[in-house]
Amino acid sequence: MAFFPQTTITTDAALRDLASDRPKVRAAAASALGGAEPERSAEAASALLRAVDDLDVDVRASAVLSLAELGDERAIEPIVLRLDDGAPAVRQCAAIALGRMAAASAFDALARALSHGPPDLRFQAATSLVEIDPARAVGPLLAALADADAEVVGAAALALGDSAAIEPLAARLDHKAPRTRFDVAYALAGLGDERAVATLVAAAVDPELSWDAIEALEALGAADQLAGLIDRAPDAEHKLRAAAGLLACAPDHARAGAARGALESALSGWRSRRRALALELVEKIGGPWAIAALERLAAARPRMRADIEPVLRALRTSP
Repeated sequence: MAFFPQTTITTDAALRDLASDRPKVRAAAASALGGAEPERSAEAASALLRAVDDLDVDVRASAVLSLAELGDERAIEPIVLRLDDGAPAVRQCAAIALGRMAAASAFDALARALSHGPPDLRFQAATSLVEIDPARAVGPLLAALADADAEVVGAAALALGDSAAIEPLAARLDHKAPRTRFDVAYALAGLGDERAVATLVAAAVDPELSWDAIEALEALGAADQLAGLIDRAPDAEHKLRAAAGLLACAPDHARAGAARGALESALSGWRSRRRALALELVEKIGGPWAIAALERLAAARPRMRADIEPVLRALRTSP
């Protein structure tokens, strides 16, 4: 993915446009060169290696990301130098690029950036370290859980996928920043730790966080909490997600009937977006009840049969 949207200009045109006196033209050219033909990737990389020193911020940012797409190892050292760029966008893109390239030789530089760089770079370095070497990244990421910047703590938490992180993460569940508490809880849920439940339930009423919170609660098998969210989630679509989560982890729960009813009501309702979501969720959950519900719906709403039949086929053939 380039800093600027890919264009349809040819490689020849992009190479030519890198010499333009217009920064926007140079930035678009740098972005386009990330998609150069394989046989011309070395030529494109050579041009981009010059562009990483461009005076324009957008050109530099696009150049480092396009170099990552091309995967030319000559680019690693020049991109590492851009971790110290004076422009936040460029140093963030440099960290992203090194992660995408899985550049092992850049690990130490990114670890230093995570420890001593500006907050915007520390935030991105956390993710990039894991892309390079997940096991080696655990130590620097655990240290970053004590970072003074709440967003950096959240990024480090989400990047940690090692059981050694469970207790350090649990110690951050009382972080003063609500979003960071959520990120920590989400990370803990991914590691199967039920101490995340209370924070996830609190976050599940926030429209911005609700979907991820419900997914994490489902992963933990928090059936009673999901049952409560069938009524308390912030809107109808999140309530449907909670209903599906309950049926996925506890199909015999006392509120399973209410969960099935919510999904069946959405399936037969007039809101097309809600119907589509309910279909998607029902296909994911499966079970005889879902087949029966969809068969009834197909019979009652012939115009919906084209949408329903593929889901029914998938459910009938699933083990």
